[in-house]
Amino acid sequence: MSEPIVMIAPKRWMRPSDLENEFGIKTSYQAQLRSEGKIPYSKRGKFVFYDREKVDVWLEDAAMVS
Repeated sequence: MSEPIVMIAPKRWMRPSDLENEFGIKTSYQAQLRSEGKIPYSKRGKFVFYDREKVDVWLEDAAMVS
């Protein structure tokens, strides 16, 4: 008998390394986007977090139609 497939929901809050691993946006470029106010993020002390839902909207808003 095969084992059941377990789906794990993606975590809501991502660190810069998570964003880089998942979307390929280098952490140095993320810092540039943050300083220019071009990417939504939250900061708690020295820690940067990205809300997955806001990042998804940000990416959808930048979608190019050909």
